[in-house]
Amino acid sequence: MSAITAPARLRFGDQARVASIGIRARKVRASLTALGIAIGVAAIVAVLGLSSSSQAGLLAEIDRLGTNLLTATNGQSFSGQTARLPLSAPLRVSHLDAVERVAHVGTVGTAKVYRSPLIPSVTTNALQVKAASLNLLEVVATTVATGRWLNPATATEPVVVLGSTAARRLGFDRVYPGQRIWLGDQWFYVAGILKPATLASEIDSSALVGYPAAQRYLNYASIVEGEVANGPPSTLYVRAETSQVGTVQGLLAQTANPEAPNEVDVSQPSAALTARAAAEGAFNTLFLGLGAVALVVGAVGVANIMIISVLERRSEIGLRRALGATRRQIRSQFLSEAIMLAFLGGAVGVAAGVLATMVYARTKGWEVVVPVEAWAGGIGSAIAIGALAGLIPALRAARLSPTDALRTV
Repeated sequence: MSAITAPARLRFGDQARVASIGIRARKVRASLTALGIAIGVAAIVAVLGLSSSSQAGLLAEIDRLGTNLLTATNGQSFSGQTARLPLSAPLRVSHLDAVERVAHVGTVGTAKVYRSPLIPSVTTNALQVKAASLNLLEVVATTVATGRWLNPATATEPVVVLGSTAARRLGFDRVYPGQRIWLGDQWFYVAGILKPATLASEIDSSALVGYPAAQRYLNYASIVEGEVANGPPSTLYVRAETSQVGTVQGLLAQTANPEAPNEVDVSQPSAALTARAAAEGAFNTLFLGLGAVALVVGAVGVANIMIISVLERRSEIGLRRALGATRRQIRSQFLSEAIMLAFLGGAVGVAAGVLATMVYARTKGWEVVVPVEAWAGGIGSAIAIGALAGLIPALRAARLSPTDALRTV
């Protein structure tokens, strides 16, 4: 009497080949099912990749611009009125040991900017006129996009330099000889247009003139001991030694206005940029949630196609069982098929997410960063979803007896 031998185990390669039969036989249906997984994984990878690339770009921008810029602006008095910084504030602040450079601007609230005197007075485009010190650009780390910056000569004449946003709203993209704008009820010649000032965004929407010109043509001046003086400043831009930023920040208000330090608002623009990145990152949760929903929908699709596959392939299951396949091998076949289907969808989703990240990051000039947890998590979640979605259909297929299954032949 011959001994009964146990069924041979399928090797991994054979198991994968058997599992792929159902996918290769129903390519269109399998592709549409995997699409749900691909969309969810692509959304997750793209969100994490774009977030990381954006943060990397922001950190690079902050490193380029420096984290040692502080601003001191005129706040409010106890009566609720706009406070004034003393005329001597820039000089006093420059005497602090850890301060490297100080620039300042003064907002000329009475002057408005228009393309021409024919523009209705209510159409201000939310632009401001500011008197600026000549070292402003080097302190706030921006440059001229076209034209020229103010110099000691043009700072005394009706000459203006436009911030990037101001130029766009006025309809200028370049500077040509004789170009003028209507500023403070008279013509000012446009000398230049600035590039965006990332650390001082208020400059972007401003028309900048010299302090002497603001005094002479816009009546922006103060009386000191009976004499007319330029000013006052409304914002100080202070570059401090990087290691001493905290110390300077603590002394800035009382140095700028010793009599009323509570009327001075002190901030660090680079910290505001970091906070803005954190606020933008809050939206990642929403998009990750949408990606998770897409993955759940994909999982339902995988479960659905696997249940239908079991029903359609009862004869195949019965024939394999009759030829000696065990319940475990049938279960492994359908579970492997579900995992393979989800894996293919996950791989396509990772590729799509990485491609979307690369394209968008390149258009923004960011370094392309796709975290390991993004693509690894995408593939891992796809495989996990495939396993969960295929488990019940695989168990159902394994429970079929050969006689019941062969009745459908």
